[in-house]
Amino acid sequence: MSSLVPGGLSSPSFQSSQQSTQQGVGKAVYLITNDEKTNAVVALPIGADGKLSLGTVTLTGGAGSVALNSDKQPATPDALVSQSALSIAGNAIFAVNAGSNTLSMLSISAADPTKLSLVGRPVPVPGEFTTTVAASAKHNIVCVGATGAKAGIACSRFSPCGLGPMDALRPFDLGQTTPPVGPTNTVSQVFFSSDESMLFATIKGDPATNKTGFFSAFPVQRARHSSRGLVSVSRMEQRSSPNNTAVLFGSQPIPGTPNRVFATDASFGAAVLSIDPATGRASTVATGKIAGQKATCWATISPATGTAFVTDVAVNRLVELDVRDARVLSELDLAAAGSPDPGLIDLRAAGNFIYALSPGNGTTEAAVSVVSVENGRTGQAKMVQRFGLGSMGVGRNAMGMAVLI
Repeated sequence: MSSLVPGGLSSPSFQSSQQSTQQGVGKAVYLITNDEKTNAVVALPIGADGKLSLGTVTLTGGAGSVALNSDKQPATPDALVSQSALSIAGNAIFAVNAGSNTLSMLSISAADPTKLSLVGRPVPVPGEFTTTVAASAKHNIVCVGATGAKAGIACSRFSPCGLGPMDALRPFDLGQTTPPVGPTNTVSQVFFSSDESMLFATIKGDPATNKTGFFSAFPVQRARHSSRGLVSVSRMEQRSSPNNTAVLFGSQPIPGTPNRVFATDASFGAAVLSIDPATGRASTVATGKIAGQKATCWATISPATGTAFVTDVAVNRLVELDVRDARVLSELDLAAAGSPDPGLIDLRAAGNFIYALSPGNGTTEAAVSVVSVENGRTGQAKMVQRFGLGSMGVGRNAMGMAVLI
């Protein structure tokens, strides 16, 4: 079911968005409402100036959910304690449904990037509390991370007809509950390497209980005796705990470096990791501490600046870091720019812009901050829009951020 919010996308604005894509502007951004009864994907069109306008809300056919803090209260505004609740591959977008333990696939219209259609039915995942998803357009494989009482990763093949059944869970023995008690000791993110030859996962440790976090790698391998050359994600896991890391969270492969990953660590800031292509073991290249941080958890790398930007759920700012050594380069105080958000979570870079979600806190409405980095120089980021999501029915359970380029 898809509905266009009044005042949303018009044909002229979409045409200008198409024309401006080559000038460093994406087509649309997506997030999930993660509502506990009916989850939905929100799609917002990006204009020629990089700014957002009202778009559509499309039901996933599944339900959202909310993790718990150590005091057993809802963990909002970080409801899924994860990065990448959505993933895009070609003209398909995949969304997790933590409350129903399923994954949904939706198609994106070639004529209108906010027109989404559910493809088939949500597919059951053999884990509990699904929070993070990664899709490979190269291999037509999608993998989901679950972090409840049955924690681990399961994968499925997809086609224009929809999702195939999930394979067996690659388990993580976290000793969690459903919903999980976090944010520590939970699955943070699943994502593919730059060449899509490996699937990676970051899992948070729990320093308070001396529980070590880790980085997992699963090779993507060709199926035996396959005349069609089908590939699958191996069940053989290479697990490592990179030195000087504890609570690994959001990550992204560093462009131009086939074996390096930029990752946040909620206990101190960020790290640069090197992944051995032969073994999948992760080692620490560099770490960077962020002064005044509360929980630095989400990361993206801007193609315009070649630098990383990270967010903190309890501090309303974007911190820019060098992807070579995790050194802090600049800080953009969004509160000083007039934003009332309590902090920011998942974010994505597209062309000359960065889009960062704040689910709000129940008093401050959910919103997406749009930040321009169009001059391509470090330390020059500026907020150009704060787009409120309250009129679209989006609240403090909201999670994820994906951008169609």
